[in-house]
Amino acid sequence: MSSAKPQSSAAGVSEPVLEIRDLSVSLPAWADRPRAVNSVSLTVGRGETLCVVGESGSGKSVMARSILRLLPEPHLRISGGAILLDGEDLARADDRRMRQIRGGEIAMIFQEPMVSLNPLMTVGRQIDEILEVHTSWGKAERRRRVIATFEDVRLPEPERIVDAYPHELSGGQRQRVMIAMSLVLEPKLIIADEPTTALDVTTEAQILTLLKELQTKHGTALLFITHNFGVVAEIADRVAVMRFGELVEYGPAANVLDNPQHAYTKALINAVPSLVPRKHPPRNAEALSEPILTVRGLEKTYGRPQSGPNWLSRILPGLGQGRRSAVRAVNKVDLDIRRGSAVALVGESGSGKSTLARCLIGLEQADAGSAVVAGDQIVGLSRKGWRPLRSRVQMVFQDPFASLNPRTKVGDIIARGAILQGESADAALSQARNLLDLVGLDAKAAERFPHEFSGGQRQRIGIARALAVKPDILIADEPVSALDVSVQKQVLDLLDDLRRQFNLTMLFITHDLRVAAHVCEDIIVLKNGTIVERGTTADIFANPQHEYTRTLLSSVPGRNWQQTIPDGYPARHV
Repeated sequence: MSSAKPQSSAAGVSEPVLEIRDLSVSLPAWADRPRAVNSVSLTVGRGETLCVVGESGSGKSVMARSILRLLPEPHLRISGGAILLDGEDLARADDRRMRQIRGGEIAMIFQEPMVSLNPLMTVGRQIDEILEVHTSWGKAERRRRVIATFEDVRLPEPERIVDAYPHELSGGQRQRVMIAMSLVLEPKLIIADEPTTALDVTTEAQILTLLKELQTKHGTALLFITHNFGVVAEIADRVAVMRFGELVEYGPAANVLDNPQHAYTKALINAVPSLVPRKHPPRNAEALSEPILTVRGLEKTYGRPQSGPNWLSRILPGLGQGRRSAVRAVNKVDLDIRRGSAVALVGESGSGKSTLARCLIGLEQADAGSAVVAGDQIVGLSRKGWRPLRSRVQMVFQDPFASLNPRTKVGDIIARGAILQGESADAALSQARNLLDLVGLDAKAAERFPHEFSGGQRQRIGIARALAVKPDILIADEPVSALDVSVQKQVLDLLDDLRRQFNLTMLFITHDLRVAAHVCEDIIVLKNGTIVERGTTADIFANPQHEYTRTLLSSVPGRNWQQTIPDGYPARHV
């Protein structure tokens, strides 16, 4: 397959900041293909946003890291082509010159700020380091510059946050710090690698708006890597689609989004969940019967006021000072979920969604209230008391790799729950192989370890593990938030099929309202631990009553994007 070539200046790209010409990056001999990036050519103009999309393994991040020469050589190395920054070929620049380029002329915003930020240094000092290396300014002048940059990215109380540690900030604030870090020297180019993937919808909207405003103000070129087509529709001037290291489609955003030419682009766009809720089959009599889960007055509070600094804060300033006030994560929640239904629990980060789920699964002890599953009270149970009820409620976690034992074979991971419930080892392992087949994996995968699978495959293993004990309720906590759009659709369709096949009741926690519209008949909106609105998905999407719900819906990136699928291609669910 030949790579698509960049358009000429007629495409509207003026004053090119970055030109990538026939870039190739070689993989080691044992890899599944010879090149991670194969003869890719791209151009990013001054003040332009180029979005690069594609599935995991398509070469997006490798291409981006090649620009800054951050490849793990010699295993991955640039084997051909040129990377021109204002005419200078970075592929042939020496290490000293690249140190000047990084941060000074090209900056990068990474996907997970908590991993990228040093937990033992204040965020202000981490940005100050950049200024210390790249400028001759004094300490006071550098601090003024850091605070001014924090003001630019609209961090509240910048004079306070400059002395804060990463753990003291919210996810959205940490991402703003990363953006401030990239902007502090006003670079020519910013590379953003999935910077909004883990953010809730309102924070994501704020970050995208902020990036566009700062880009306009500074004239910065933006290379934005994402798998979220809503984000693409919101910010892109042009779009590049990559597959297996090759550029398969490239052009203005309107052309690529509304009239895709390549079959792969069409498949990606068709996999994007619609904001129009699906039509679900009429509810049967069982669904209209008594609830399988009844929650009344559930409360959970974290933290207690402390009188002053403790011993830990004396050793590591900023740590161990105690919370200034208690945080009520779940506040008098009442809930009824009927058998066989799928209910979405939506809200911003910190709204209490995951805490509520952890209370219902027994991973947290609620402070007050009751929760009854199929007639059994689950609040206040000891670990021993929970054991016979584990089969009633199971959970699919957001990060399957973190929740699967890396030293245990997949078959044993899936079988363990059934064995603990009294099943013989042979019968449990046989069932594990059947479940692997049911979730779309080869039964032979039972003999492999978690690291040998892709992210989507690991999530299927997590689903199989949850199903092994034949639960009544399946709680899915952001199970597709980190997956590619095509893999996300496969997992969502799998959950939908399994729910109907086994008559599962599902509580689906998500901040993606497109996902909620695709999967669930009902929605519960949570804010600051309190339910502010509930109802059918169709009713809430058509006529939201609470201001917070309206804010969530209006914040969905690309909400006004109307996709047109060419004739002959399968229509999307509506």
